[in-house]
Amino acid sequence: MTAEPDALAVVNQLRDLAADPMNRRAIVQDQGCLPGLILFLDHTNPQVVYSALLAIRYLAECRANREKLKGELGMMLSLQNVVQKPTTPGETKLLASEIYELLQASGGAESEPAEEAVSSRRKAQFFLGSSNKRAKTVVLHIDGLDDPSRRSLCEEALLKIRGVISFTFMMTVKRCIVRIRSDLKAEALASAIASTQVMTAQQVVKGENGDEVLIPFPAEGSLEVEQNVDLPDYLPEDESPSQEPDKAVTRVGNGQDGNSWLGAATNFLSRSFYW
Repeated sequence: MTAEPDALAVVNQLRDLAADPMNRRAIVQDQGCLPGLILFLDHTNPQVVYSALLAIRYLAECRANREKLKGELGMMLSLQNVVQKPTTPGETKLLASEIYELLQASGGAESEPAEEAVSSRRKAQFFLGSSNKRAKTVVLHIDGLDDPSRRSLCEEALLKIRGVISFTFMMTVKRCIVRIRSDLKAEALASAIASTQVMTAQQVVKGENGDEVLIPFPAEGSLEVEQNVDLPDYLPEDESPSQEPDKAVTRVGNGQDGNSWLGAATNFLSRSFYW
């Protein structure tokens, strides 16, 4: 029984896998992951709900996933329930609302502004080939992250840092969730954002009582930041050379169904919930 993962461990692992753009198509196509994430949206633990929302938000970064996410049985209704539930924390409501609006608008993806499409493609090129092993997640609150132009500035600054694996924005709450190498300091992210001269960052951490606390970074000094001088010319995400998307997600064991991580997660979900 001790080897059985609990709900928070499972959803956190799914969230971390979804943070890597290389995994997003495979997670959405897996028959157990989306139903499991939807069930997690009704979990009694607020941390489980929030992690599930982050995972879904990561998956929705891939435009090709949005119709599948929108059409998954119970997805839109569960997002509405999170927003309307009186006990849902404010930040969780905002994230659920952002995802709902993003998926509702997915039918009009063809009308997406050209510059946003170019930005998404550039990010996909940068992230391909990145590994999420020995990585950590940093949540930033960014003062000045007010509109798409500021977001583009922030993207450009983060893309220059060697060691950034992936990032996603929560514009409604001025947040950016960044996956970075474990040896990269969070101060490097703050320094890059401050270099825009119109934005500053604080780190979001959990306090002892579970509340979120904003931690300011030291004043910008002589921190050396290793930069990506020449970004590799990777294929865009929609043209990934992987022909077997079910093998794109990092797995544990010898790859057989019983030993794969997704298999273990799916078994856990099927034994723990009723659909």
